[in-house]
Amino acid sequence: MIAYGNVFKRKADNAVVLFQSSLDTGLFLFLSSKFTIIPAIPVSRREVAMSFFPDVAKIRYEGPDSKNPLAFRHYNEAEIVEGKSMKEHLRFAVCYWHTFRGMGGDPFGPGCAVRPWEDGTDSVEMAIRRVRVAFEFLEKLGAPFYCFHDRDVAPEGKSLSETNRNLDAVVKVLKEEQQRTGVKLLWGTANLFSNPRYVHGAATSCNADVFAYAAAQVKKCLEVTKELGGVNYVFWGGREGYTNLYNTDLKRELDHLARFFHLAVEYKKKIGFTGQFLIEPKPKEPTTHQYDFDAAAVVAFLRSYGLTDHFKLNIETNHATLAGHTMMHELAYASMHGLLGSIDANRGDLLLGWDTDQFPTDIYLTTQCMLVILGQNGLAPGGVNFDAKVRRESFEPIDLFHAHIGGMDAFALGLKIAARMRADGVLSGVIKERYSSWDSGIGAEIESRKAGFEQLESYMLQKGDAARNVSGRQELIENIVNRYIQ
Repeated sequence: MIAYGNVFKRKADNAVVLFQSSLDTGLFLFLSSKFTIIPAIPVSRREVAMSFFPDVAKIRYEGPDSKNPLAFRHYNEAEIVEGKSMKEHLRFAVCYWHTFRGMGGDPFGPGCAVRPWEDGTDSVEMAIRRVRVAFEFLEKLGAPFYCFHDRDVAPEGKSLSETNRNLDAVVKVLKEEQQRTGVKLLWGTANLFSNPRYVHGAATSCNADVFAYAAAQVKKCLEVTKELGGVNYVFWGGREGYTNLYNTDLKRELDHLARFFHLAVEYKKKIGFTGQFLIEPKPKEPTTHQYDFDAAAVVAFLRSYGLTDHFKLNIETNHATLAGHTMMHELAYASMHGLLGSIDANRGDLLLGWDTDQFPTDIYLTTQCMLVILGQNGLAPGGVNFDAKVRRESFEPIDLFHAHIGGMDAFALGLKIAARMRADGVLSGVIKERYSSWDSGIGAEIESRKAGFEQLESYMLQKGDAARNVSGRQELIENIVNRYIQ
């Protein structure tokens, strides 16, 4: 008898068959003549047998006319757009926290998500099983990256040393799964907001011991991110902010936050971590005012404290809308400073005033994102991370696939539309014409710093009045954009 779990690849068309039962010798010899044998992965018999998503096959591209809900209509990872494959452009990542830890709870009731693999514990053993779940999902979806917080992947222990041991045990399995599947870590980050010790913040806490604990936690998470080959590391403010200025030393807290970041830069260099540091802006929630309010606030902070050489921004759609901005605004602002590093792809509900983290399905939104991203020649080493969760009512495992397929298709379509618009020059032509007065004459002299107030006064006294303004043609431009999207 031939052991359970042998894999055969058909020589004619590379089809792969996994036989989930023992084979007699005669059948094995017959199959050997028709298939190339791939040695089974050396895992336990039970692990080979287990499929956490047994009804889902590998998600394939079937084209725009497909009616298959478990197929891509627009995301063809090998399709070339502006000289790069879609896979290279989009660098999709699945977030660990919403996808594999979110159970659908809200302030009005506990979680109702059906997750058959969960045993109700927060044990290391459950965390390891969850890694197997995550990588089966990633492999079947075809996502090349994932992202995590340290506390997403491993439980916190009774002490820092126990917590670190827990993390090490799970990281070993994450590394095995990465090697098995080829899926990579886009970025890691430390959860510096959930534990009650962070009630007043982490780096901005009024308690110096909490600052020290947060530093130790980030130190470990940086080491782990490096070990797993992560290409970025994210700092999200969490509780770095204030609720009441009466009890807040604003300058001291910002000084401490900058010191924390400088310490992280020093340790990054010490251990030889070459990944990009990213800060993720958010204006409010959970505090009344977050210090990383929006892209402009973060850029100003980085410049004030001499950190612009070490950090870029990770922009999230729902955080942009909470700050009163569009996603396109936040992307364009970060990009114009050379500081757009990565994005968290989601959307908010404009009728609600909190961070709903819904999956992005708006083609206008994804097209606008891709116009900015293509304009700076991509996000690498950053990517497009789905910091999004299925709705509480979408509680079955299959809903995780539907959500990610929809988001990936929306960004793929946005990429293709943005590329067509750029090829036709419809927006660049409008902008060039609109600002043409700056390309020569007095405009060029102002930009080249050749004209001061005296020269400008003399120019206008001689001319008498400013040249007539021309229409911005906003409605026409919006109609043109509609033609591409429709």
